[in-house]
Amino acid sequence: MPGASGRVLVVDDNKVIRQLIRVNLELEGLEVVTAADGAECLDVVHQVRPDVITLDVVMPRLDGLRTAARLRNDPRTRNLPIAIVSACSQYEVEAGLGVGVDVFLAKPFEPVELVRIVRELIERRAGGQRGEAGGGGGDVDGPEDGPEDDSQFGIGGGGTTTPVGGAAG
Repeated sequence: MPGASGRVLVVDDNKVIRQLIRVNLELEGLEVVTAADGAECLDVVHQVRPDVITLDVVMPRLDGLRTAARLRNDPRTRNLPIAIVSACSQYEVEAGLGVGVDVFLAKPFEPVELVRIVRELIERRAGGQRGEAGGGGGDVDGPEDGPEDDSQFGIGGGGTTTPVGGAAG
């Protein structure tokens, strides 16, 4: 599986959903670490050093949108790709766009779509480093703000995928 290696931090308060996401990503050769809410995510993100984070929105202690905002405000995690995997309202999508979420995947989702999105985020983050995206300091110096690649997330399937930066209004 070319470019399949990478580390994903999966954040969801529902243990069954965490396990579903974990199993599907591990079957594709990805390393998965889980957290039960946004506060736990922020506690472990600097030790785990993931290549991608998936966040649910509605969680106890610290929800996914506030977690994403805090990740974006920290220079060490500012460029870390974030995928919201949740049954989002339009308000939540707009709020997520405002804090810099990279992509939204609506629950229920097709596992193959989840895997595809995570792989594409890892590849985009690696920016030319083939495969070896194993959690190394990704904030080296590349301006990864380029939303031009987001058209790749306009994928049909079980859930609805909303790319960030692709719609101009």
